[in-house]
Amino acid sequence: MSQAATEPGASGPTHAPMGGATALSIGGADLLRFATAGSVDDGKSTLIGRLLYDSKAIFEDQLAAVEATSASRGDEYTNLALLTDGLRAEREQGITIDVAYRYFATPRRKFIIADTPGHIQYTRNMVTGASTANLALILVDARKGLVEQSRRHAFLCSLLRVPHMVLCINKMDLVDWSEEVYEEIHQEFTAFATKLDIPDLTVIPVSALHGDNVVSRSEHMPWYDGPSLLHHLENVHTASDRNLVDVRFPVQHVIRPQQSRGLDYRGYAGQVSSGVLKPGDEVMVLPSGFTTRIAGIDHNGHEVDEAYPPMSVSVRLADELDVSRGDMICRPHNQPHVTQDVEAMICWMDEQRPLYPRAKYTVKHTTRTVRAMVKGLQYRLDVNTLHRDEDAARLELNEIGRVTLRTTQPLLCDEYRRNRTTGGFILIDEATNRTVAAGIILS
Repeated sequence: MSQAATEPGASGPTHAPMGGATALSIGGADLLRFATAGSVDDGKSTLIGRLLYDSKAIFEDQLAAVEATSASRGDEYTNLALLTDGLRAEREQGITIDVAYRYFATPRRKFIIADTPGHIQYTRNMVTGASTANLALILVDARKGLVEQSRRHAFLCSLLRVPHMVLCINKMDLVDWSEEVYEEIHQEFTAFATKLDIPDLTVIPVSALHGDNVVSRSEHMPWYDGPSLLHHLENVHTASDRNLVDVRFPVQHVIRPQQSRGLDYRGYAGQVSSGVLKPGDEVMVLPSGFTTRIAGIDHNGHEVDEAYPPMSVSVRLADELDVSRGDMICRPHNQPHVTQDVEAMICWMDEQRPLYPRAKYTVKHTTRTVRAMVKGLQYRLDVNTLHRDEDAARLELNEIGRVTLRTTQPLLCDEYRRNRTTGGFILIDEATNRTVAAGIILS
């Protein structure tokens, strides 16, 4: 990774931003989305700020603004947490409330960071940030060890099928860089993780405040022989995380022939959810069930030989079929479930009204929108103990439960563990148009 930067006080950015020359230097580098999670004051925002600062990914004026704010608050050091705590309320309280997204790049990879809140009342924000992440970064304070929120967020990341997880044991400087403290927390979290579905777990001791093991290896912890955090983020293997077997292409928009724009064909635009599409492939359109072949695929105005997730493309079919928004293109012998009855886990996000059985909502699933009724609440899940309360009569804000839905029209879906896109949905209140829940399809 290039460490080139102009000296403080010189014109231009002290730390190269994503864009310009940096964007050119990374070429075709792939993208990693990761979400931070953990308890309050574990140092999530400071860690992300340190990662941005040490990887040369902030502008000089951004750094100057953070230094000025730190001085006005009476901090004795530059508070790098202010780089992600953007809301005034967050800066005043020194906490993260909303999901803060930040972007940066190194020569090896591009990154999108979702810095999620630690408070229990913002669980819904944490679910939002982790739902699209390739990797979850769980922070714990080395002085406190695992706390309730650490377990809570690890469970939620497991429930959301985040394929990679990193446990960062932060504030190692405050426990004298103790290997014993590291091993104790490592073993406790590993024992808890065996109860969850976490396919890839890495544990890294760090000091976000001083930068130890964040971008560069720490001299204070010679007993640790693993990678720094940035090195791990740059090299974690994500290519196999994508489902390239089950072809799923939800149609988002129908491109009609327009002679004025030089379009003499009908295309179907959308984002490839999974699988690989190629010209000549035999495909089926659901829910109609008609089969045809792919005549061509266009991406960014150019015809391409194949399309794979998460490419946004326009697909041309060999036959004139009745295809509209909400339909799905798949393989004839590998189809999603076509069903009106869905078993799902949902996280309730509405602070005004709880969820009750028999309530009616709108389901937004891929590009398809249908009405639905909650047939029943099977149980409410205590994410701290994993206890199932089968006597629960409702779900309140931030609570998680298993429900049965009945939709007015069939959904074209897969189990969430097989496909995170076609297995996820949201519930919308018909009266207020607010998103009231996020759900994952179990069966």
